[in-house]
Amino acid sequence: MIDVDKLRQVFRTALGLSPDAPVDELRYQAVDQWDSLAHMSLVAALEDAFDIMIDTDEVIGLDSFARAQELLEREAARA
Repeated sequence: MIDVDKLRQVFRTALGLSPDAPVDELRYQAVDQWDSLAHMSLVAALEDAFDIMIDTDEVIGLDSFARAQELLEREAARA
């Protein structure tokens, strides 16, 4: 099980959102802050925060908060 609050914080920080911004329903490019450059920053922040490596296919498919949560749950199950 991953720390969903930590995931929320990573999203908020990496995308420059307010500390209380709702992110659970957030999707790629649904907010101006989540553009292609911010996407790469988000990926790097997720890798650092959760000590994982995200492969290229997963980077491309990472299009929502829910998808990130699924990815991290899968990684946690492998560990």
